[in-house]
Amino acid sequence: MPAQMSDVLPALLSPVTHAVAAVLAATHDVAGAIGLSPGSAGAWLLAILLLVVVVRTVLLPVTIHGVRSSHARAHAAPQLRELRQRYAGSRDLEQLTAMRAEQKAIHAEHGVSGWSLAPALLQLPLFYALYRVVSDLTAGQSAVHAVGALDAGLVASASAASVAGLHLTSHLGSTIASNPVAGLVLVSVALAAAALSLLTQRWFVLPMTNVADLPEGMATVQRLLPWLGAVGVLAAAAFVPAGLVVYWFFNNAWTFAQQGLVWRFAPTPGSPAAARREATALEGASS
Repeated sequence: MPAQMSDVLPALLSPVTHAVAAVLAATHDVAGAIGLSPGSAGAWLLAILLLVVVVRTVLLPVTIHGVRSSHARAHAAPQLRELRQRYAGSRDLEQLTAMRAEQKAIHAEHGVSGWSLAPALLQLPLFYALYRVVSDLTAGQSAVHAVGALDAGLVASASAASVAGLHLTSHLGSTIASNPVAGLVLVSVALAAAALSLLTQRWFVLPMTNVADLPEGMATVQRLLPWLGAVGVLAAAAFVPAGLVVYWFFNNAWTFAQQGLVWRFAPTPGSPAAARREATALEGASS
């Protein structure tokens, strides 16, 4: 039974895995078309970068929806705060039902959506799919078989490409033991990915969060999230293939730039970032 259960997730996400393999094969063709040697590390790094661009571009409508939802929640916050104060201490089922109905009406009035986390959640199957693709590349090194749209030649090419001895299929533990220089390269990429995650949260996400409306415990968690995210990236990097760590680096770089644009041009109303933008606009108008 456990073995049967462990087969459910790969089977369920098989279409996503095949789609990732197909996009990776296509982006590798693009890298070759612009003059990079198909078997070079540069071609495969560019292929992964282009894979990130494709994935994040597809997710842009969902991301924009998430930004609009955060604005809607900010506009609804004063009414929701007044609602909680009005029903504070209520235990009666009828009153609680009435409070939920009013809360639902406020959400509908302002267009609050529960799908603001959709971009992050939608990327989870993609992370798994890329992990499966890179893992299958590792298995295909000796068997030399195709991995989805990646034919046997591409599998051999991806497995052989390296930077300072670091392959897409390398893992941190075995790499450090056999090739310290390659291990140092992988650690550097993991640290860069973690740093991008930390700076994105600290510079852009946290300033767009109005912690004043949150309970003290939740506010503390919000302040710790940037560090927890960075530590999580480093911990995961110790167990996943190097190709996935490279994907995280490029993906986090995209997130850094994207959140910087949101922080600059569309901060959440009522947040410190919005106050900063309003103050900047006032200074510009008075000068």
